[in-house]
Amino acid sequence: MAHFALVNARGIVEQVIVAEQDVIDSGLFGSPSSWVQTSYNTHGGQHPEGRPLRKNYAGVGFTYDANRDAFIPPKPFASWVLNEDTCLWDAPTPMPQDGKLYSWDEATTSWVEQAAE
Repeated sequence: MAHFALVNARGIVEQVIVAEQDVIDSGLFGSPSSWVQTSYNTHGGQHPEGRPLRKNYAGVGFTYDANRDAFIPPKPFASWVLNEDTCLWDAPTPMPQDGKLYSWDEATTSWVEQAAE
């Protein structure tokens, strides 16, 4: 079994299913060319067994970029930029790595420390 993403004409993932390749090829779920295989264990171009597939596991609302052969998640904030190596979105400034909790504030384009509960 493998995971497949249903990609519409605009390149947006509409559904992700688990199926055998021959079921996809049969046309049972529509045109086989609308389905693109994705790997559940791939994130940011990394795979624990060293075999990443299409940069990221597809999710509903992701974009499939055929030129990059990659699934790209929705852009979380207008100021964030696409990392070409991982096909993930990076904040314009890295999050502090001091063990505290932070959230992104788009209005100030900065990380804001969250109060401890």
